Amino acid sequence: MTGTVTRLEPGSADWVRRHGLSAIDTCRLAQLHAADADDRVTSIEGDLGDCGGEPFAERYPERYHDFGIAEANLVGAAAGMATRGKIPFINTFGGFALTRACEQVRLDLAYHQANVKIAGTFTGIVAGFSGPTHHCGEDLAIARVMPNMVVLAPADAVAAYRLTRVAARHQGPVYLRLGIDPTDQVYDDSFSFRVGGSNVLREGEDVTIVAAGLTSVATAVAAAGCLAARGVGARVVDLYSIKPVDRDVLVESAERTGLIVTVEEHSAIGGVGSTVAEVVAAEAPVPVRMLGMPDEYAHEIGSYEAQLRRCGLDVDSVVAAVDEEVRRWRK
Repeated sequence: MTGTVTRLEPGSADWVRRHGLSAIDTCRLAQLHAADADDRVTSIEGDLGDCGGEPFAERYPERYHDFGIAEANLVGAAAGMATRGKIPFINTFGGFALTRACEQVRLDLAYHQANVKIAGTFTGIVAGFSGPTHHCGEDLAIARVMPNMVVLAPADAVAAYRLTRVAARHQGPVYLRLGIDPTDQVYDDSFSFRVGGSNVLREGEDVTIVAAGLTSVATAVAAAGCLAARGVGARVVDLYSIKPVDRDVLVESAERTGLIVTVEEHSAIGGVGSTVAEVVAAEAPVPVRMLGMPDEYAHEIGSYEAQLRRCGLDVDSVVAAVDEEVRRWRK
């Protein structure tokens, strides 16, 4: 008896699902595929080669460079490579790239419009047990205020693959916000991605939930399902391009539902919520409730799930917050 074996395209939604991949896995794969297509693509490591960097190192050893835990050096080196026509991908902790090496990112990359991509891992509170030294709730705020910097936050491993390829084709500096572990899959292969884009994942007329990034978008989708059972119709927007932002979808959502709640695994100051509020205040004023990490360092060490609950970013907390806002503004 013989059967038919279906070959899945690497990076496709079914391929990601079958192999249980994380966003960093697919980002690394996309970097490798970009290198296959363009010999200018180079991998620059901040001592994270064991997080998916080995295949690139084995296939293109002359284009693979590990600088160790020296983020300022590796950003400066990447900028130098870009001036010589290379397209470096910096692979390091997002928080370390944008805090420890902030000056180099600001001046060497953003100011000079260097064609360098930062794949920032361990963002948000995914490094739960490591505590405040490794939590990263400031990166979006820092990256998006730098002129010339594009800021992308994939919602899952499928989006991470697609947006990494988008970043590779974009001329100029890009910050990609990633996690480390596999997360719930949001996307199939029917969606497209671009710099300055967004995707509407669910329609609703009572409230719009705008989310970006790993876990947060999946949480927003799950929360919308729970809210539907309560008679609340929630539109869900994945604002994966935080800068430049899709102003049209935000204005349309504000006008359609009259209420927006943002969800992000980032400080409630300066990230997705602030981006949305800036657009809505100027073009379609409606109430905006921002759900994010509180303006404090973690006082307790715990798992990722425990940290999400502490910040009110688990599904139950998001459902409760959105329901509260809908009831408040329906009066």
